[in-house]
Amino acid sequence: MHTQKPLLPDAARRTAAWCAVILLVTGVAAVAIWLCIVFKTAVTPVLLALLGTALLGPVHRWLADHRVNRSVAAGLTCALLVAVGGGAGYIVVTALIDTGGQIVQSLKDAGQWVVDHFGFARDINVSDLVANAQKLVEKFGASAAGGLLTGISLVGSLIATGVLALLLTFFFLRDSHRAVDLAHAVAPRGTGELVEAMGRRAFEAVEGFMRGTTFIALIDAVCITVGLLILRVPGAVGLGALVFVGAYIPYLGAFLSGAVAILVALADRGVVIALWALGVVLAVQVLEGHVLQPAIQSRTVQMHPAMIMIALTAGASVAGLLGMLLAVPACAAAFGVLGELRKGYSPETDPPPPSTPPGGPVSSDTPPPGTSNPPGD
Repeated sequence: MHTQKPLLPDAARRTAAWCAVILLVTGVAAVAIWLCIVFKTAVTPVLLALLGTALLGPVHRWLADHRVNRSVAAGLTCALLVAVGGGAGYIVVTALIDTGGQIVQSLKDAGQWVVDHFGFARDINVSDLVANAQKLVEKFGASAAGGLLTGISLVGSLIATGVLALLLTFFFLRDSHRAVDLAHAVAPRGTGELVEAMGRRAFEAVEGFMRGTTFIALIDAVCITVGLLILRVPGAVGLGALVFVGAYIPYLGAFLSGAVAILVALADRGVVIALWALGVVLAVQVLEGHVLQPAIQSRTVQMHPAMIMIALTAGASVAGLLGMLLAVPACAAAFGVLGELRKGYSPETDPPPPSTPPGGPVSSDTPPPGTSNPPGD
């Protein structure tokens, strides 16, 4: 019988199928991002609550394992979050406010030193550059606040977002044991185990990122602050607080905070102390990259630096600073989901064992059914 030859070769049909899948996934992702931007007032507290749940999950599980009521454990965990987060925020903000003017003046002096010593145009006025930068930041902040708040004050919006995120964190912690049943309930028939595995892997990635980043940020901030205090760099505590906050934006935050510390040292203490400050920053970065990150985050967050930079750029273009903070954990969760999908749909490598006939294995000396043994000689 004559079979009709396919119009396209097999390779072309496979390529077309993959292109269709990529277009479909891209379209769904674009619609999801658009919906998140439209409903950002509701999405932002949910995302912050998920990050808080990932950070405080071990504390809640420890309390629950010691037979503390889940609601009481969730309440104590949220109280701990308010106490620690509020205290850390107060320390950081106070340090930045107390030393912010000194840091800005030092940066201005460092910029003027660079202009004077590297032969730039003499008509450059660093004060004008600083003033223009401040105007640009104010304009950007006003535009962002106007688009984000639409008539609501900035302080009121931040308080409402924080309270809602805290309440959601309480409910997420208290009802976390029901997540497995919910995954099996909403998943299509026969895919409950896969959906559960994807959810666990995504949450483990976010949990590992939050815990690891917080621990690494604390170590980096303490080490750099101690180094700057030894070098008698002004505003060392504020610069350490800036390092702690910037650590939540991988690579870019460490680069910017380290550069600010070096410029401040250059302006107030000279080239030699600036070189020593550079050595302190580089030593801390080597400690982070070769000791802390492999030991803390290698088991949960495995992403190439180029992928992290792309995620940061995409997050900044979508949601500004908040997008940069959420880009890496979201990307880590997506990679975890893809890994579980790859494992769930990978073909079996071992071939199935051959089936045994009902009468047992057939010997080569046994004649086929329906025949008799030949007579002996």
